[in-house]
Amino acid sequence: MEISARNSFKGTVKKVLHGSVNTEIILELAPGIELVSIITKSSAEKLGLSEGKQAYAVIKSSDVIVAID
Repeated sequence: MEISARNSFKGTVKKVLHGSVNTEIILELAPGIELVSIITKSSAEKLGLSEGKQAYAVIKSSDVIVAID
Protein backbone atom coordinates (compact mmCIF):
# COMPACT_ATOMS: atom_id res chain seq x y z
CA MET A 1 0.00 0.00 0.00
CA GLU A 2 1.32 3.43 -0.92
CA ILE A 3 -0.48 6.62 0.07
CA SER A 4 0.24 10.33 -0.08
CA ALA A 5 -0.71 10.95 3.56
CA ARG A 6 2.33 11.11 5.82
CA ASN A 7 0.75 9.91 9.04
CA SER A 8 -0.43 6.33 9.39
CA PHE A 9 -0.74 4.33 12.58
CA LYS A 10 -1.19 0.58 12.79
CA GLY A 11 -3.47 -0.63 15.53
CA THR A 12 -5.94 -3.25 16.64
CA VAL A 13 -9.68 -2.70 16.36
CA LYS A 14 -10.87 -2.50 19.97
CA LYS A 15 -14.53 -1.71 19.38
CA VAL A 16 -16.95 -1.33 16.46
CA LEU A 17 -20.16 0.61 17.12
CA HIS A 18 -22.56 0.42 14.16
CA GLY A 19 -25.17 3.12 13.65
CA SER A 20 -27.78 3.29 10.93
CA VAL A 21 -25.47 5.24 8.57
CA ASN A 22 -22.06 5.57 10.24
CA THR A 23 -19.82 3.29 12.29
CA GLU A 24 -17.51 4.36 15.11
CA ILE A 25 -14.20 2.49 15.10
CA ILE A 26 -11.89 2.53 18.13
CA LEU A 27 -8.31 1.51 17.34
CA GLU A 28 -5.85 0.71 20.10
CA LEU A 29 -2.45 1.91 18.89
CA ALA A 30 -0.59 0.87 22.05
CA PRO A 31 -1.73 -0.12 25.54
CA GLY A 32 -3.88 2.77 26.79
CA ILE A 33 -3.59 4.78 23.56
CA GLU A 34 -6.72 4.82 21.42
CA LEU A 35 -7.79 6.59 18.26
CA VAL A 36 -11.47 6.98 17.34
CA SER A 37 -12.80 7.36 13.80
CA ILE A 38 -16.26 7.69 12.30
CA ILE A 39 -16.62 6.09 8.87
CA THR A 40 -19.62 5.07 6.80
CA LYS A 41 -21.27 1.83 7.76
CA SER A 42 -20.80 0.51 4.22
CA SER A 43 -17.04 1.22 4.38
CA ALA A 44 -16.74 -0.61 7.71
CA GLU A 45 -18.58 -3.59 6.24
CA LYS A 46 -16.50 -3.55 3.03
CA LEU A 47 -13.28 -3.56 5.10
CA GLY A 48 -14.61 -6.34 7.32
CA LEU A 49 -13.69 -4.40 10.46
CA SER A 50 -14.23 -6.38 13.65
CA GLU A 51 -12.74 -6.48 17.13
CA GLY A 52 -9.21 -7.86 17.17
CA LYS A 53 -8.51 -7.15 13.48
CA GLN A 54 -5.43 -5.14 12.53
CA ALA A 55 -6.09 -1.85 10.74
CA TYR A 56 -4.42 1.46 9.93
CA ALA A 57 -5.51 4.96 10.83
CA VAL A 58 -4.42 7.26 8.02
CA ILE A 59 -4.40 10.95 8.90
CA LYS A 60 -4.13 13.68 6.30
CA SER A 61 -2.46 16.68 7.91
CA SER A 62 -5.03 19.13 6.57
CA ASP A 63 -7.64 17.44 8.80
CA VAL A 64 -5.73 17.47 12.11
CA ILE A 65 -6.43 20.14 14.73
CA VAL A 66 -3.61 21.07 17.13
CA ALA A 67 -4.35 22.61 20.54
CA ILE A 68 -2.49 23.54 23.69
CA ASP A 69 -3.63 23.70 27.28
